[in-house]
Amino acid sequence: MKAVIVRKPGGVEELEIGEVSTPKPEGNEILVKVYAAALNRADIMQRQGKYPPPAGVSEILGLEIAGEVFSAGNKVEKWKKGDKIFGLVPGGGNAEFAVIDERMANPIPSNLSYEEAAAIPEVFLTAYQALYWHAKLKKGEKILIHAGGSGVGTAAIQMAKIIGSVIYITASKEKHSMCLNLGAKAAIDYKNENFEEKVTQLTEGKGVDVIIDFLAGPYFMQNLKSLTFDGRLIMLATLGGTKMENANIGSILSKRLTIIGSNLRGRTRDYQIKLNNEFYEYAYEKFRDGVLKPVIDKVFNWKDVAKAHLYMEANKNTGKIVLKIFD
Repeated sequence: MKAVIVRKPGGVEELEIGEVSTPKPEGNEILVKVYAAALNRADIMQRQGKYPPPAGVSEILGLEIAGEVFSAGNKVEKWKKGDKIFGLVPGGGNAEFAVIDERMANPIPSNLSYEEAAAIPEVFLTAYQALYWHAKLKKGEKILIHAGGSGVGTAAIQMAKIIGSVIYITASKEKHSMCLNLGAKAAIDYKNENFEEKVTQLTEGKGVDVIIDFLAGPYFMQNLKSLTFDGRLIMLATLGGTKMENANIGSILSKRLTIIGSNLRGRTRDYQIKLNNEFYEYAYEKFRDGVLKPVIDKVFNWKDVAKAHLYMEANKNTGKIVLKIFD
């Protein structure tokens, strides 16, 4: 089969579509003919050599797939050939065929395309985990979502709206209208505005109850100052770096703050299955009825995977970038 290959860690010039062995489904695994796969920051970092896949996982890029069941392992009970599914994989998604644990696969709602389905797993599971499992966000609480125009950001806005929270986001100016349309009450231009000062104004000095953050180091102190008493900071990435200077963490104690670091790829299979099942039970009808929707910025033919990577690296996308594998 053909797959996206990283010749060696580096820039997009190291990407190519080449021939590799087709994986064989074993036990509870199903082999999926992949019609669409979504792009994530993890793919960029893995290509650069900064985020190796977990032990035993395919080195082929790609964490989100949508397609048809092609064959199944000898313990599979849930699926049959031809079933249309989407789901989260630990790697191997940027290929003509990929294997997935049958318990991590979900039926595609009839109103969604393969491209739309592929744009769901990583970002919606991450957002659901952050809002419901970690932050335990409640109706009426105020939340600040950094990178509101990202895949996780657009998913988190929609779910926070369903909860009934007051939503503020940071994003570049050109992404504000999408975030506001999805349910944000106010959008902060992080390039030209100080988000700490804006949060103080918007909340009349009280701060927000929850912050979803991807930047880490450079935002850490401003995040602490932007939280109210008993606030919760959920850190999902360290895109801005891990170092801080002149940090004063006294407010963690004085305001009784909770700081939770989280990821998804490094979790156990049992954890991911539990999260996937709970999320899909929550979300299936919402996707079917249009209450939740995957936000896609652009679909690339997978032969243009290098262009897709550059597009994401330039932060041009609002929502997801998807690779189309088969027509």
